[in-house]
Amino acid sequence: MPTPRTMSALVAQGTGEPSDVLRLETRPVPAPGPGQALIRVKATPIHASDLHVLRGRYSFSPDFPAVGGNMECVGRIEALGPDSGGLRIGERVVVAAVPAVPGPALAGTWQEYLVADRHRILPVPDSLSDSSACQLAVNPLTALLLVTRELDVRRGEWLLQTAAGSTVGRLVIQLARHLGVRTINVVRRRGAVEEIEALGGDEVICTEDEDLVRRVADIAGPSGVRKAVDCVAGPVGAQVSKALAPGGEVVVYGALSTHRQTDPAALTIPLQARSVIYETKTVRGFWLNRWFGTTEPADALHALSEVRDLVTGEALTIPQGRPFPLDRFPEAITLTESPAHGGKPLFVFEDGQAGTDG
Repeated sequence: MPTPRTMSALVAQGTGEPSDVLRLETRPVPAPGPGQALIRVKATPIHASDLHVLRGRYSFSPDFPAVGGNMECVGRIEALGPDSGGLRIGERVVVAAVPAVPGPALAGTWQEYLVADRHRILPVPDSLSDSSACQLAVNPLTALLLVTRELDVRRGEWLLQTAAGSTVGRLVIQLARHLGVRTINVVRRRGAVEEIEALGGDEVICTEDEDLVRRVADIAGPSGVRKAVDCVAGPVGAQVSKALAPGGEVVVYGALSTHRQTDPAALTIPLQARSVIYETKTVRGFWLNRWFGTTEPADALHALSEVRDLVTGEALTIPQGRPFPLDRFPEAITLTESPAHGGKPLFVFEDGQAGTDG
């Protein structure tokens, strides 16, 4: 079937609430340039960060009007530009569409066809569902990088993590079990404790009724914990730093405690100076966009292939998403930010047309 000349795309006209600024438009199907491929998109997720980009609450902003979706998708290669060696028309692939910082702008994924550079394209087997494949390149990759590249947590070591019930937190637990790493998992609600234990978390601390620092000391004993990941920030992030053994390190990759905050001055971690100075602790950040901007393309693809193999080998399990066609975007966006919404909303397309399942 020949490639159509036009396609549907979900386009933001400017900064604002996504449901207000997004419009379903008809756009020309782009053509791939040198080292690029045209991808017919099959499924692409809606991440909270996608919505924050549109609200102007993220660390970069696209040039408007802009197609939404700044993360990932799965599809098949429709056409190839010159010098795109190694790729094949019809091949099923994942596109890591995370904009590199620093780096050029990338095409949004909330459209039926997009052009991607070959070093952002990873072949995936047909045995992997569209739902799992389209969620490979952000959360599972983040979990892998945090545990193995950023902190190099070894078999038998303790890893302390906050927001253990989040998507990345659950993937960290799965990966840690696969690698023989022991986890101490922090949650806000007592009702989440059993769920994290059932998932394989070795120890769970509930900040609703437990003292984080004291519990870490009780669990880890005299040797303590030297490695932690935090996506809460605020006072909880500070307690994680205080709980670490001398020389310990915490990597901060999110700020859920200030999820709706727009004032940069309010995005803080109130560290105790005595603990940081006298115990020579380290607190540093991780941002996937900057990782893509500072990592060689071949190394990035290698990391993505590791994630693909972990998922296809069932060491990591990605929850089934909930499909929506583009024209139901208001409903999908609302569901994305609803508490306990179940599967992550996905925009899906069938044979180049928006799907009808919801």
